[in-house]
Amino acid sequence: MFVNRQEAGIRLGARLRRSIGDAEVIVLGLPRGGVPVAAEVARALDAPLDVIVVRKLGVPFQPELGFGAIGEGGVRVLNHDIIRIADLNQMEMAVVEEQERAELERRARRYRGDRPPAELAGRTVIVVDDGIATGGTAQAACQVARARGASRIVLAVPVGAPETVAGLGKVADEVICLETPERFHAIGAWYADFAQTTDQEVMELLRRGSPPGGPRDEDGTDPGLR
Repeated sequence: MFVNRQEAGIRLGARLRRSIGDAEVIVLGLPRGGVPVAAEVARALDAPLDVIVVRKLGVPFQPELGFGAIGEGGVRVLNHDIIRIADLNQMEMAVVEEQERAELERRARRYRGDRPPAELAGRTVIVVDDGIATGGTAQAACQVARARGASRIVLAVPVGAPETVAGLGKVADEVICLETPERFHAIGAWYADFAQTTDQEVMELLRRGSPPGGPRDEDGTDPGLR
């Protein structure tokens, strides 16, 4: 369905360009895989690019299955249905959350360095990921953006599970998803190339993107990132 994350971002950016209008927009990518998609969206909209750092809370014996997610600012989202089905107790969940909180803080420091998070107050925020399965991290990201003062939140992804995408309208003002295949099994199944995105790639894309609030030279670069 998509060649790779870059091609998916180009298609998503074209779709958003038709609907966003003249709103003051900032694009936030979910690390790691959402950032290459978000970079192309930011390019299409000529908008600043930043990350919004959240972490999935994976079931200990099946880490790909998320029982919730955490985000910057202490945001915590739980999927009580998954918790019940997996029969998780408080201690098991606390161990996973402690590990993921440490990783979240590490990534935020690594990606931004000394730069503060982008200013979201009063702005339209486009939260971008490479796809949505259970929706826990996307939900957490939207809640983080809301807590930081975003006036409008658009959740934008190339592909997602139909029921999950429909349910995310509760936390986002608008959800844009290019494809919602009924037989949805995994995000990677809808990409020809779904290679893992590295921290270094995320940092490079952020350096190329518009800085969140910093000065720009005539060539469009942030002098503080040279």
